[in-house]
Amino acid sequence: MHIHLKRIETPFVLEATNESGNSIRIDASPEIGGKNSGPRPMELLIMGLAGCSSIDVIMILNKYRIEVKDYSVDVEADREKVEEANLFKKIHMKFFVKGEFEEAQVKRAIDLSLEKYCSVAKTLEKTATITYELKLVS
Repeated sequence: MHIHLKRIETPFVLEATNESGNSIRIDASPEIGGKNSGPRPMELLIMGLAGCSSIDVIMILNKYRIEVKDYSVDVEADREKVEEANLFKKIHMKFFVKGEFEEAQVKRAIDLSLEKYCSVAKTLEKTATITYELKLVS
C-alpha cells in the first residue's frame, strides 16, 4: 500500500492520494488553525472502521444469499487522553439493515467482521472497546 500526501493550502489542508489515484482532503479543526475543509485524521480512522466492517458484513450476507436492500452505519466514538495522545476508548456502532433475513444472520455477520475480519477493528480494539447494535429497517 502506498499513499502520497501533500499540503494543498496553508496551514493544514492536505490531500492524500492512493495508488489508484483516488484522493481525499484532510484538514485540522478551526481550534488549532484549520479551515474545517475536510475530515480530521481521527475521523478518517472511524470512517475506515465503518467502511471496513460494512464491506465485510455485506460480503458475508451475500454469501448467505441475502440481498441487502438498504444499509447504513452510525458510529459514536469517545476519546481519552493517554499521555500526549487522545486515543479512542469507546466506539459504538449502530447498523441499520433492510432485507429478507433472520436477525441472527446479520448479527453473525457483524460479529465475524468485528471479531475476525475487519483489520481496522482489530487495530482499534487494542485501545478501544467496540460495541454495536443492530436496527432492522422495514
